[in-house]
Amino acid sequence: MIDAVQVGAANVTINRNDHVLVAQPDGRVKRGSDGGFFARDTRFVSSYELTIGGKRPQLLNACTVRFFSARHVMTNPRLVSPELELEAGSLALTLARTVQQGVHEDYDIVNHARKPVRFELAIAMEFDFADMFDVRAIGRQRDRKGASRSSSWSHDKRQLVATYTNGPFSRELHIVCERSDSQPVWREGRIVFEVELAPKQGWHTCVLWLPVTQPGVLGTTLDCQTLEMADETEPALGGHVSLATENGSVQLAWDRAVLDMESLRLVDPNHPDDVVPAAGTPWFLTLFGRDSLVTSMQAMTGSPELARGTLARLSALQATRDDPQRDMEPGKILHEIRYGEIAELGILPFQPYYGTHDATSLFVILLAHVYEWTADRDLLVRYLPAAEAAMAWVDRYGDRDGDGFQEYATRSSKGFYNQGWKDAHDAIPDEHGDRAGLPLALCELQGYAYDAKLRLAQIYEALARDEDAARLRAEAYRLFESFNDAFWWESEGTYYLGLDGDKQPIRTVASNAGHCLMSGIVPRERARRVAYRLLADDMWSGWGIRTLSASHPAYNPFSYHTGTVWPHDNATIASGFTRYGLRKETAQIALGMFDAANAFAANRLPELFSGLPRTHDDFPVQYMGANVPQAWAASAIFRLVTIMCGIHARRELGRSRIYLDPALPDWLPTLTLRQIRAGTGLLSARFAPNEVEVLHNTTGFEVISGPPPARSSQAEEALAS
Repeated sequence: MIDAVQVGAANVTINRNDHVLVAQPDGRVKRGSDGGFFARDTRFVSSYELTIGGKRPQLLNACTVRFFSARHVMTNPRLVSPELELEAGSLALTLARTVQQGVHEDYDIVNHARKPVRFELAIAMEFDFADMFDVRAIGRQRDRKGASRSSSWSHDKRQLVATYTNGPFSRELHIVCERSDSQPVWREGRIVFEVELAPKQGWHTCVLWLPVTQPGVLGTTLDCQTLEMADETEPALGGHVSLATENGSVQLAWDRAVLDMESLRLVDPNHPDDVVPAAGTPWFLTLFGRDSLVTSMQAMTGSPELARGTLARLSALQATRDDPQRDMEPGKILHEIRYGEIAELGILPFQPYYGTHDATSLFVILLAHVYEWTADRDLLVRYLPAAEAAMAWVDRYGDRDGDGFQEYATRSSKGFYNQGWKDAHDAIPDEHGDRAGLPLALCELQGYAYDAKLRLAQIYEALARDEDAARLRAEAYRLFESFNDAFWWESEGTYYLGLDGDKQPIRTVASNAGHCLMSGIVPRERARRVAYRLLADDMWSGWGIRTLSASHPAYNPFSYHTGTVWPHDNATIASGFTRYGLRKETAQIALGMFDAANAFAANRLPELFSGLPRTHDDFPVQYMGANVPQAWAASAIFRLVTIMCGIHARRELGRSRIYLDPALPDWLPTLTLRQIRAGTGLLSARFAPNEVEVLHNTTGFEVISGPPPARSSQAEEALAS
């Protein structure tokens, strides 16, 4: 057994909503680092240092208690001055932090020396009000000419106010000292407390960091020393699906994923009823199109409210006009939205930015998916206009040249070159390793469009619009035929990565073809060949399927999209394997993912990790800069378990059914899932390798043990969940 593999720097990170604090284990925020306190894409606190008696405390231990709270336990170094001589380890210093809209700090000191002590506790803070994009571009800071910063201290209010203004953009931070056992003073750029303690006496102060991200609205914090109350403000973890199994790796990975998904619940203050999944901590605590849609589908069995919130927010922000600088066209679903200075001033087109191709098809797919799990017809009626606008975009703008295939090319001077899920600048290499030329028709985009057409046909049927349903099915089948003629790579037994700007095949073996299996656009006679090509040694690392073949000139096991392993990518491919009956191959992917989670710190799958090959007694190697936790990595755990248990929701002939068709591998002989959410209630079941026992069912759905029946045609078969 190996020790836990750390991902990223050994920071202590806590967050709630889109507010996050990234600090050193001793509580510091190092000047010049990418740490600090961020709220709605602005870094308010860029440097923070505590001293006692003029020296930095000595760290004993620190950790997160919950995702929104942390505790740092320290003591003093040896302190010698004309007024004081104190041996190391005489003071117990605890710094407890919680995040809500602001940060609440509790400082507690106890004197364990045998004599009275007197010393200064000082807090030095700096506020750069840097945009999130500037912080991530360390060494390439933007010139903020014309911006102004100021700060002022109020002795009566025990408060420091720091302000930042750049044209119409303004932010403010209030640092407030409360319940202090001694009066704070402002001295030489520091908040200073004179601390005087008898033996065994304690001392306390609260320090509140209150940001202003909307004019006149001061952020709030949790109350003093109220971690118990903080727990009560969170959604009950019991509301999620619970899993019980004797396989410790699966159990721990599942439990961690539940906690991580709780930490990534995002609520816009202007839309408090809509809960969506944030993409990841610390850089992606905002609404994304693709990430939120994929996460919502993967987490459907436990958190359908995420899917409802995602549909609500994305439909509200769906494009209604043309704006080339934002890669925006009518009907298109956004890529991401930001609230910082760079976005508000229009330096980058992120309010919102629409440079993603796949999110628009995925929106339609999610809507149909939610209907199958909820049987909520009103939901279809509510979002049908958005789904139809999305499909109109797929047909008109998604197919740029009218050849029947989906392709992308940025129209923005500041837009993304690549606009599939692999959106790094070098993510789509040609056979020589060079960047493939625009416009790009990636293979998985055709699968998503095919699936979306079939899903919209399903919606039309539910709404008694049979002619429209038939039209969409015919369009889907034409795409099926043309795709399999143009994209099939016979010599490799897989699909071309895509077609380049000259409509030439991109002869690159990549994981994208696995998404085609998931969408159902692959003929059954080709599915096994595609799966086996993905599991060949150049693609299978031992932990998971790589994004790019290790034999390719552009392969780099440490590159973001050209050789690493992504959990959500693997869960998507595993779903495709299961669709075509390749249950053993599904279990191979799942085992690799659970082994990796077991090796990483906290049993947590990161956003991605290295594609280095697995050897005996080996461990997965981190990708520097991976977001942890990350929503579609965490929810990939749910998806893997769901497909091994063979859980399908289907709406057929006016009736809702849940099919339970487990094919558990020998390393996972039994498991129990409780509180699967469907319809108007909950379902609990115990799964064995080829059998299932229903323990509880209040969903209103009929539960059937066995596989769902085959559809009447290949196009219809692709509708199976």
